[in-house]
Amino acid sequence: MVIIGTFLYALTVNAVVIPNTLGEGGATGMTLMIFYWLGWNPAIVSFVLNAILLVIGWRHLEKRQIMYTIVSMFVMSVALEYTTGFSFVSDNTVVAAVAGGVLSGLAIGIVSLGGGTTGGTEIIAWIMKKYLGIGVSAGLLLIDFLVVAPLTVQIGLEKAILTLIMLYVMSKVLNFIIEGFNPKKSITIISKQHEAIAAAIQEKVDRGITILDGKGYYSREAHQILYIVINRHQLINVQNIIYELDPKAFVIITDVQQVIGEGFTFYLSDEDVVQRP
Repeated sequence: MVIIGTFLYALTVNAVVIPNTLGEGGATGMTLMIFYWLGWNPAIVSFVLNAILLVIGWRHLEKRQIMYTIVSMFVMSVALEYTTGFSFVSDNTVVAAVAGGVLSGLAIGIVSLGGGTTGGTEIIAWIMKKYLGIGVSAGLLLIDFLVVAPLTVQIGLEKAILTLIMLYVMSKVLNFIIEGFNPKKSITIISKQHEAIAAAIQEKVDRGITILDGKGYYSREAHQILYIVINRHQLINVQNIIYELDPKAFVIITDVQQVIGEGFTFYLSDEDVVQRP
C-alpha cells in the first residue's frame, strides 16, 4: 500500500500538478518552488528535503512508520524521475485542481492506511496529531497554507487559489480514506424506559450498551443514562426503538471521529492499532 500510494502521488505531481503549473503543499510544494525557480530535478530535491524532515521526526514516530516512510522516500524519488511522460492538461484549470486533489488525497490515504507517510510535512502532521491532537488532514492543510503563500510569487495568484482548492479537496479525500469508510455515531439516551430501550437495542441492533449513573441538577432525581456507539446505517433502527418505547426520551446524537475497540477496530492486532492511523 505504501509503494502503490507513493507511486500514485508522484504520478499525480508529474501528470497533473506540474503540467498545469499548480503548486503543492509540504515538502512537495517546496520542491516545486525550487523547480519553478531554478529548474532543479524534483526527484533529487524531494529526496533531500524528505531526508531532512525524517531526521526531525525520527524520535517522534513509530519505528515501523519510519521504515515505511524511508521506503516511500525512495519510491517517491524514483517515480518522480520516471513518470514524466504522462500529463493531463485541462482547458478548465478548476477541473485539473479538483483532479489533482482527489488523486493526491487518495494516494496519501492509501499510504497512511498502509502504516507509512509519503515523507515531507506528513511527518510534521503526524507529530502534531500525536502531541497536539490535531487530525492528520487538518495538520496537512495548515502546513500547506504556509507553503503555498510564498509559492504565489512564482505561479501567480490565480494558480495559487487553484492550488488551495486542490489542497482542500485533497484534505477531504484524505480524511474520508482514513476515517470515513464507516462513520460512527454516539447516542446518549436519558429515559425512564432505559431498561426496555437497552434490551431492544441489544436484541435488534446487537450493540453493546454502557449504563451511566446521573442526576438532574434541578430535580435532583437520579437517572440511568444509556451510551452507545453505532454505525451510521444503524441510526434509524435505534431512533425507531427509542421513539416506540419512549417518545419523550432525551436523546443526544453526535458524530464520532474514530472508534478503537472490540466490534469496531478495523485492524487485526493491538500492535497495528497503535502503529497505524
